[in-house]
Amino acid sequence: MQKYLMTSREFYGDTSGEFCLNLCKQIEKHQPDFVLYRDKNTQNYDEIAAVFVAECKKFENVKSFLHQDSVLAKKLGASGVHLTSSQFDMVAEAKKMGLFVIISTHTHEEVLRAQMLGADAVTYSPIFASPNKGEPKGIEDLREVLEICDIKVFALGGIVTGEHVAMIEQTKAYGFASIRYFY
Repeated sequence: MQKYLMTSREFYGDTSGEFCLNLCKQIEKHQPDFVLYRDKNTQNYDEIAAVFVAECKKFENVKSFLHQDSVLAKKLGASGVHLTSSQFDMVAEAKKMGLFVIISTHTHEEVLRAQMLGADAVTYSPIFASPNKGEPKGIEDLREVLEICDIKVFALGGIVTGEHVAMIEQTKAYGFASIRYFY
């Protein structure tokens, strides 16, 4: 099962030194396959993104992703981009840039749309209860979406314990993504 670590400003910080130190500790501790730099509020996103990509390259099997910005991801040499559920129109452009494209989805229809548009993977959420993310979909709904698609699906949302991960492992999900699990 693939592990997708997502950063948060609250835990990783918003200065390049603090961010770098925390990122390296968490990559070494959890050994994720995919890592996303996700910060919707920082003023120095480009600066920290550059540090993020450089640090991820030090780890042989880690794929680095930037949130929302395929142009910056390409410029910095990230492995890919993680698009929001309002960026379906950006999938083709990001693919033309040679990026691995993950897009956030919240319905079966969005998963199928991402697949049709050529995205490489989706996050599907929220699986479990997660603050401010709406009603959880649950494991059975995850199983249902996995039966109707061929795209790689990362389960996301409220995955904070080994028990949650074990439940995801009992499905055909490609992997799981989380912020809080990787603290």
